Amino acid sequence: MAPLNFRSLDLNLLRVFDEVMAERSLTRAAHKLSLTQPAVSNAMRRLREVLGDELMVRSGQGVEPTPRALALWPPVREALSQLQQSLAPGAFEPATAESTFVLAMADATAATLVPGLVEITEREAPGISIRVLPLTTRDPRRLLDDESADMAVGYFPAALADLTARAQSGGVVAFESRRLYDGEYVCVMRQGHPLASQPLTLDAFCEARHMLVSFSGRPFGFIDEALASLGRERRVVLTVNQFFTAGRVVSGSDLLTVLPRHFVPVTGIADVLVQRTLPFDVPPVHVDALWRRRGPQQEAMTWLLQSLARSARRTFAHD
Repeated sequence: MAPLNFRSLDLNLLRVFDEVMAERSLTRAAHKLSLTQPAVSNAMRRLREVLGDELMVRSGQGVEPTPRALALWPPVREALSQLQQSLAPGAFEPATAESTFVLAMADATAATLVPGLVEITEREAPGISIRVLPLTTRDPRRLLDDESADMAVGYFPAALADLTARAQSGGVVAFESRRLYDGEYVCVMRQGHPLASQPLTLDAFCEARHMLVSFSGRPFGFIDEALASLGRERRVVLTVNQFFTAGRVVSGSDLLTVLPRHFVPVTGIADVLVQRTLPFDVPPVHVDALWRRRGPQQEAMTWLLQSLARSARRTFAHD
């Protein structure tokens, strides 16, 4: 194969390559680039001819990269990102920006972070708009991939473990994450509940009737995983998809539920609720921000992340 003449390379082909790698789909890449699918296919064909490698192979409804493509993508993406930043320095200025950010998070997370975020935007970025969507999954990568949300905030242990494993094995990871805070969970019941006037034992906890906050509706969560590790189980008789709903239901019933400790004071009904430490060890619940790497938007995403982190620090400093 003849050596590559870089001066004859059409750099637009690298933009197409980057988008196809990110989307793993010629159709989605064409949509993102405002091109036709034949135009994207032609660009990939030309790049294959230049590099002497197939780069992509068909896989189901999309495409999968070859080892050469996987090795080539990181430096290409970094170079394109640096070029974008050089050509449009200071593209995001909070004081004058009129951007809209879409965040996916559960109601308890929103109650923790959004008040402080609004205070920051009113003071520093008055043109910014925030849209909050309900988080309905523990793995929001598809939500971020299809751009339904710019950032997801929540508890994503399996997704983050998968991304870490991919990065450690040398794979390309198209997402970034940052820890915002750690949540401590407590058992919550109504004032006057039969268990409210005595220490909460493991036996009493397991024998009670429970309500679970479940995004999927599946009656098994991380509390049940912790119990299973002890050879124990509880009876979940109701699942709901909002922490506010859980607080309201337990305030008028004999059900127990588990809520973030810092969330109880903002329910508005904390005076009719009783908190008890869980009678078994539960792994820490980390609340992380997860977003998809996109060069042109990186400055805006950095500002959003820093603002969320500031809001979290303020909330827990007053906790």
